[in-house]
Amino acid sequence: MDGDGDAVSTATAGAVARPPGIVRDLVTLTKPRIISLLLVTTVCAMFAAEQGVPNGWLILWTIVGGYLSAGGSNTINQVVDRDIDAVMDRTGRRPIVAGRISPVAALAYGLVLVVASVLVLGFLATWLAAVLSLVGVALYVGLYTLWLKRTTIHNIVIGGAAGAIPPLVGWAAVAGDITFGAVLLFAIVFVWTPPHFWALALMLRKDYSQAGVPMLPVVYGEHATRVQVLLWTIVMLGTTLLPYAAGAGITYLVGALVLGLPFLGMAVMLWRDDRSRPWAAITFHYSLLYLALLFVVIAVDAAL
Repeated sequence: MDGDGDAVSTATAGAVARPPGIVRDLVTLTKPRIISLLLVTTVCAMFAAEQGVPNGWLILWTIVGGYLSAGGSNTINQVVDRDIDAVMDRTGRRPIVAGRISPVAALAYGLVLVVASVLVLGFLATWLAAVLSLVGVALYVGLYTLWLKRTTIHNIVIGGAAGAIPPLVGWAAVAGDITFGAVLLFAIVFVWTPPHFWALALMLRKDYSQAGVPMLPVVYGEHATRVQVLLWTIVMLGTTLLPYAAGAGITYLVGALVLGLPFLGMAVMLWRDDRSRPWAAITFHYSLLYLALLFVVIAVDAAL
């Protein structure tokens, strides 16, 4: 049981978490490390929409609303997927699976976060941003978690649309509308998702197989997955050049190439190496850094 080190009575030790442990579990349910990357894409999209530096208060409230939205989605996801999480090594200690928070309480918590996110974004940013955040929740929980994840190898290709919503939210918070520039940012995250997630799936193939999740390496094997990672990386690299064709500056073009070519090189090495795990791990971890830095380049180019 999580706690602050103080003793708990024997009668309640298995059922009641002390307040510090409860707070920690509630934060854990939101998956803050994952949300941090989503917020980077959100805020950098705000710079792109502003073509400069957005209002500081608007940035703050958009971050708050974005965190609440993604945190609510992640919490509800863990309620739905608690049976899968229970048989996967990396997720077996999550609060719901471990019995520290009940599914009903977690569901209520997740829904409260989602409602709060809509109110924060609607009243303190724009209502379009609020609606888009709600669309992201619907895509992640309804399309990906409840349907695609358990039924098709294309789960993260189609479901990747949910992770590509945050740049739209950031753009809408500043501009109040969605233009071609926002669509390009959405497209970049959308095509980044397959090579990123399939690299992770190669690392966790055993876990997904045990849980019965039809991820690509489970159904079609590691070679097919390595090929797909390479192909999607090529598509991704091409997509990241589109903003320059649409008017982004030379700073963006140089940054996109400097960041993208190593990604392509890693995908090639993963494709060529039969020992998938080492290069899968390298590719996966670089993909996280890559997306964050690419969006920082987008923001810097817009500010300049």
